[in-house]
Amino acid sequence: MFNKILIANRGEIACRVIKTARKMGIGTVAIFSDADKNALHVSMADEAIHIGPPPANQSYIVIDKVMDAIRQSGAQAVHPGYGFLSENAKFAEALEAEGVVFVGPPKGAIEAMGDKITSKKIAQDANVSTVPGYMGLIEDAEEAVKISNEIGYPVMIKASAGGGGKGMRIAWNDDEAREGFQSSKNEAASSFGDDRIFIEKFVTQPRHIEIQVLCDSHGNGIYLGERECSIQRRNQKVVEEAPSPFLDEATRKAMGEQAVALAKAVGYSSAGTVEFIVDGEKNFYFLEMNTRLQVEHPVTELITGVDLVEQMIRVAAGEKLSITQDDVTLTGWAIENRLYAEDPYRGFLPSIGRLTRYRPPQETAAGPMLANGKWQGDAPEGDVAVRNDTGVYEGGEISMYYDPMIAKLCTWAPTRDQAIEAMRVALDSFEVEGIGHNLPFLSAVMDHPKFISGDMTTAFIAEEYPDGFEGVELAEADLRRIAASCAAMHRVAEIRRTRVSGRMDNHERKVGTDWVVSFGREIQWPVKVDADQDGATIRFDDGQEMRVTGDWTPGDQLAVMTVDDAPLVMKVGKISGGFRIRNRGADRKVQIRTPRQAELARLMPEKLPPDTSKMLLCPMPGLVVKIDVEVGQEVQEGQALCTIEAMKMENILRAERKGTVAKINAGPGDSLAVDEVIIEFE
Repeated sequence: MFNKILIANRGEIACRVIKTARKMGIGTVAIFSDADKNALHVSMADEAIHIGPPPANQSYIVIDKVMDAIRQSGAQAVHPGYGFLSENAKFAEALEAEGVVFVGPPKGAIEAMGDKITSKKIAQDANVSTVPGYMGLIEDAEEAVKISNEIGYPVMIKASAGGGGKGMRIAWNDDEAREGFQSSKNEAASSFGDDRIFIEKFVTQPRHIEIQVLCDSHGNGIYLGERECSIQRRNQKVVEEAPSPFLDEATRKAMGEQAVALAKAVGYSSAGTVEFIVDGEKNFYFLEMNTRLQVEHPVTELITGVDLVEQMIRVAAGEKLSITQDDVTLTGWAIENRLYAEDPYRGFLPSIGRLTRYRPPQETAAGPMLANGKWQGDAPEGDVAVRNDTGVYEGGEISMYYDPMIAKLCTWAPTRDQAIEAMRVALDSFEVEGIGHNLPFLSAVMDHPKFISGDMTTAFIAEEYPDGFEGVELAEADLRRIAASCAAMHRVAEIRRTRVSGRMDNHERKVGTDWVVSFGREIQWPVKVDADQDGATIRFDDGQEMRVTGDWTPGDQLAVMTVDDAPLVMKVGKISGGFRIRNRGADRKVQIRTPRQAELARLMPEKLPPDTSKMLLCPMPGLVVKIDVEVGQEVQEGQALCTIEAMKMENILRAERKGTVAKINAGPGDSLAVDEVIIEFE
């Protein structure tokens, strides 16, 4: 076994590999750019070596710099994580020439399966069903349009060396094919150093289901069930679960055996993932093979008990798999939510800045002990696990140079419904401040009827949130639970305020029992608070009563309450006369006033936001790539106005309505902040 491993990556996956290496007694070496000098993976590793400036194409994906770090450290093996150099055959070849072990598949398998065009040809030769498409390289936008018409719209334009949703566009017509080809080519070049593009038919209403395979260098290969990855945004997975609520055992077996056969056909060893598109009739089509560890691997680990990183390291060290197919048992259900530094209220555009608060829910283990990939006994009913894979910490920076993922929050439970409920509570308990993030959206998905039913496709987000995410409107029953809790919490805060020292003599302040709980002007509920040592009973004026107990003291930013014996977890912010409450994807201001205060508040004029309807505002921090219009030009609804690059992604900003350009305040190369005015209209 190795004594020292270098992790050629950053962020949460570097931290993840370090944890397993430490468990195995293996020393670890981290590499870092200027932007990551204070990163979590740097502090966790036994050693850390600087490799260059922040941009990945000047540090993390420069093979020579990584090789220099390997030589300095004396590492015997390298784990590439995912992204960056993880599927780069030249990197694997350089390691082999240096006598360093690559913790991944042989370079021949990377070349064969890591390139999407080549992998499709191999799959076709092996009689594996594949999605119709053009396998050759495409030189320019006009050729892309011609090929797209031959295949038939809609088509998917993809980077051959791509991954993680980078360099991918869906085109429904010629104009989108031209535009998508150029954007995909640009993103592929900047993210992977390879701008080759191919086109395939976009299968409407598909499910994205993938099979985890594990092979050694002795000819052994197994599959560890599937992962449902259909909830995606811009081809980037957001929610994953294992197993899939859609597959039956016969389909799972057929997909698994085909995935293993495909891996063996290219002499694969290590962990890998074979991705399929599955239609409503359970017909499946080979999409691609990822010759690396997947982002979503934790859900497979949670239902099988297999540490995939450990298995990769053991296979790389020449060991045989200690697990056979008969040993693989899928126990319970696991769900993963990807927490991104993306603002859902701004079209999920990237957000950067300092994490002024970062408090994930407490991680817990569940079920009996695991050994050799098998559960030892049945998991107790109601037992749950919470796992959070992360690469950040409170006070750290979310950089503009890398992927915006902050953490991967996972829950496990004996059943899918229990795993979903555990995830709801975990999301409500996750405190993140300082940046825009998608926690509210993830909470909304966990409560969405279509997700709960398991009847979703890769079009879920586009279909259910066609106009973007604008928050969640809670049902009245949920609002009443929040109102009752806030009333009880407000009374606790009021009592504390009456005990402040230094009061004037003969000015004792009494806390009343009658209050009005308001959610803006539209909802106002008079309540009576009857408190005792154990909690409070809240009586609404229509006669409904709720019993509230919990753990909250003034100043706490998380309230863990119980309302009528049901848990309620809320993120709490102090505002004048009440609280800002965030729960289940909703973000509401709750005012608690005396009846007289509420009467006067109703007479106050409502403050309206400023009118920005004649301005194009920058939706996220980013760099102007190009301006597509000029002063005096008339633009139509949906017309491209400019392109902003952020987090390695190009974002095209379009006109919301017809208008005439009056003023342009920025040009290519300018760095803009959130809400900075780019274009003004007459």
